[in-house]
Amino acid sequence: MNSISVRALLVRGMLAGLAAGVLALLVAYFLGESRVDAAIALEEAHSHSHGAGEELVSRTVQSTAGLATGVLVFGVATGGIAALVFCYALGRIGRFGPRATAALVAGAALLTVYVVPFLKYPANPPAVGNPDTIGRRTALFFLMVALGVLLAVAAVILGKRLAPRLGNWNATVAASLAYVVVIGLSYVFLPSYDEVGEGFPATLLWEFRLSTLAVQATLWAAFGLVFGHLTERLLVPGAAGSGAAHRTAVTG
Repeated sequence: MNSISVRALLVRGMLAGLAAGVLALLVAYFLGESRVDAAIALEEAHSHSHGAGEELVSRTVQSTAGLATGVLVFGVATGGIAALVFCYALGRIGRFGPRATAALVAGAALLTVYVVPFLKYPANPPAVGNPDTIGRRTALFFLMVALGVLLAVAAVILGKRLAPRLGNWNATVAASLAYVVVIGLSYVFLPSYDEVGEGFPATLLWEFRLSTLAVQATLWAAFGLVFGHLTERLLVPGAAGSGAAHRTAVTG
């Protein structure tokens, strides 16, 4: 793959990330913001007796311009990174075409970058969590992200080395089991934090965490579909015109 193709794929990855970010933004706004508002209301009700601090950025700005900026910038940045991963993975992880490779990259990103850390250190709404431990919790979350990604790469390498002796299916199963075991051990040995107050509704906490998962699932599913379509048109000769030719033949 030459530098022109990599540059073209990078641009398409960022555009796909932007499109996916728009969809994720809609999910975050309509599904997640009401839970955030409810959690903030509980936090404010509890803090009245201690005196609430001055709000530096209004809640309206946070839930609109702030949310849009964060989600869209994240979508563009991760789309560019995923496009570079795609450039390396295409043709190296099996006989998959551009669409299938894009879907695999998006699925692997969702699993390693979000689901694996989420299962150990799930997202918390306002009013949940001890401010004194936020630094340690943040560091441990990013540690889980690094472990999820690095161990996934190690699992792919292990599967490729086992394939000549075990066959592709058995090698994939063995490498996947090894990944799950090591991640499970990480869950056991890394510290956990249970800092949910007694008065915080369990339903609200659960709905907030599900909404954050829905945002990430939407982002990566949309990215995989859009980027797969764009890469197919770029890398497969005649892919763009085959659909039009088929429609012409049917209607003609």
